[in-house]
Amino acid sequence: MSEDIAEQPAGFARLLESGPSAAIAEVAAEVVRRAPRSVLFVGRGTSDHAALYGAYLAEIRLGLPVASASPSAITLYGARPDLTGTLVIGVSQSGGSADLTGVLSVARETGALTLALTNNPDSPLARAAELSVDVVAGHERAVAATKTYTAELLALLMLVEGIRAGDGRLPAEERAALEKLPQLASDVLADRSATELAQRYRFASSLVTTGRGYAYPTAREAALKLMETSYLPALAFSGADLLHGPLAMADPDVPVLAVVGDGPGGRSMRDVVARLGERRADVVTIGGSDVDGASGRLAVPSVDERYGPLLDILPLQQLALALSLARGEDPDAPRGLKKVTTTL
Repeated sequence: MSEDIAEQPAGFARLLESGPSAAIAEVAAEVVRRAPRSVLFVGRGTSDHAALYGAYLAEIRLGLPVASASPSAITLYGARPDLTGTLVIGVSQSGGSADLTGVLSVARETGALTLALTNNPDSPLARAAELSVDVVAGHERAVAATKTYTAELLALLMLVEGIRAGDGRLPAEERAALEKLPQLASDVLADRSATELAQRYRFASSLVTTGRGYAYPTAREAALKLMETSYLPALAFSGADLLHGPLAMADPDVPVLAVVGDGPGGRSMRDVVARLGERRADVVTIGGSDVDGASGRLAVPSVDERYGPLLDILPLQQLALALSLARGEDPDAPRGLKKVTTTL
């Protein structure tokens, strides 16, 4: 897991190279040509969190209605919804889950433009889709996904911004900003604060993660990483949902990890952190500046809010790794889990 985490700056650089970048631009240009009127994402686990990030991008940047598919409606109940004019995007590291492949197969038959975004271009999911994007993350050693997740995020960002540009190609200003990501990621990973924070949570019995907008997928992915590596019950809430009831459980014994970046989502989270502070909750933020009400911060660069998820998750991955080790667990082999999860 440690080696996979360390490879992420190189993974960003690899996706931005001329070959992979051109391949994504070609797919984006075809999407533009087909002009879908809505987008439907489907994914499981970590890839579903990447799909949620893609949903925010598509809805905000493309102005299209976006939804998340319920695979069981198709694979268990036999539904065949009319998906004419819909771009259906399946996100999966392995591309090997039968239910995701089933959704894309039915979607293609019922009028959708289908796209598979995977780390395995020869997978069943990629073969079932009309279009395919390879996130070129390379072999991932650990069961807990890290580098494939951030590769999915960047690939989705490049895809959506290419569609928004109208010709599939990233605008020069966008590309220049993305070219800085590998170094920014290296700088984040060089900071050992997340590893040191693990001792603070070694004996925690539960934990809450929270964020809004583009940061909400980060909160969900961080909770999953903590659960699957440390077996620590972790609940993820959007900052808005946290105030609608779950705030009542906030107290000094329930640590909170709050993603508070720049932009509208981050600004709205400052009020959430203040409310948590009033309840004396142990809040650590992830962001570019200190926040009133928090007792600590994992520092990440201040970047465009769209780019935040690619960097904010890095110290949280490090925290999950260090916390698992501190609790005497093996983060490379979580009990009961396999690298490829097959869901029918």
